[in-house]
Amino acid sequence: MERECFLSILVALLGGTMMLACGWWPARDGGGGSARHLERLRWRHIWLPLVPALIVAAWLSGWALAEPDPTPEKASMLLILASVPFALLFVRAAVRAIWSLVREEGDVVTATVGLLRPWILFSPYLAKTLDDRTIEAALAHERAHARHRDPLRIWLAQLATDLQWPWPQALERFRLWILALELARDEEARASGVDGSDLATAILASARLGRQAILPANAALISDPSTLKERISRLLEPVSLEPQHSGASTTFILIPVLLSAVGFGSFFGEHIVRTLLRLSA
Repeated sequence: MERECFLSILVALLGGTMMLACGWWPARDGGGGSARHLERLRWRHIWLPLVPALIVAAWLSGWALAEPDPTPEKASMLLILASVPFALLFVRAAVRAIWSLVREEGDVVTATVGLLRPWILFSPYLAKTLDDRTIEAALAHERAHARHRDPLRIWLAQLATDLQWPWPQALERFRLWILALELARDEEARASGVDGSDLATAILASARLGRQAILPANAALISDPSTLKERISRLLEPVSLEPQHSGASTTFILIPVLLSAVGFGSFFGEHIVRTLLRLSA
């Protein structure tokens, strides 16, 4: 069997199994203080269940680097059939991700769109209902979305959530992050000098004009109406100071782990893969 084909089967089976095993992890709803700190924390919560699957994929990639092409053995029918449900899960997530980019989003009140080069859409109907200060407040919120490339991050977070289907905990982690994201951008706009009451007025006016649902390629001023009460109450409170961060970033911790997994797979993957083949024969 071709090495790349065998690798794809093993990644789908073992990586999919790890995602299924870890996706049930309960979503934690908590955290006070800075909304920007809370947003980063909940962003990590979306991705942590996928880390074991990434480590398995890195380990299998290390095994494939040391494996001759084509492989001496071929995958058993049992192994192939077991990998099919997980392969379909990957296909489903990919189709949903592509569809989110090509479908029509409808009328937008105000939103930041564009994955790689974000730009801001602002409805002239909304502008007619606001004064200069509230328009600037809404634009400050959207500029914060653009600076952080939030449309791309929302798209990636939805993809990660789809990969953890059908666990409802994954959807809850996504919902909590979306709320924290809007709170964080509100807070960032206020830190730039925007008055909280002006931004609250813009949010309420946008909600009255028409709700634009959050989409994977769209960071809107209004996402879920059920979060309006919390957002408005926070905007009328004193802005929280963002805590200082110390220590290495999660990314710089993950990269050495993945490289170690590649090395481990290249040296010890052969024995484990052969054992798996014997068990499935």
